[in-house]
Amino acid sequence: MSDELPFQAGKFLIIAGVVLVAVGLLLMAGSKFSLFGLGRLPGDIAYKGKHLTFFFPIVTCIVLSVVLTLVLWLVSLWTRR
Repeated sequence: MSDELPFQAGKFLIIAGVVLVAVGLLLMAGSKFSLFGLGRLPGDIAYKGKHLTFFFPIVTCIVLSVVLTLVLWLVSLWTRR
């Protein structure tokens, strides 16, 4: 059983690395193409003053949280043995 632990940890790190690279590429592309309108959804807070600009994407955070929760729930469901 202890022989499997390093293998499983390595497998997890590789998958986590691939996921992080994919998310990074999406974020880079999203800044140029406004990926699905994320970051400028209705309900996101934006304030532009004379010397201050403040932006808080609260609705975008909620949408991403729900989507990631569903994806991780599905992955958990499929990998359950």
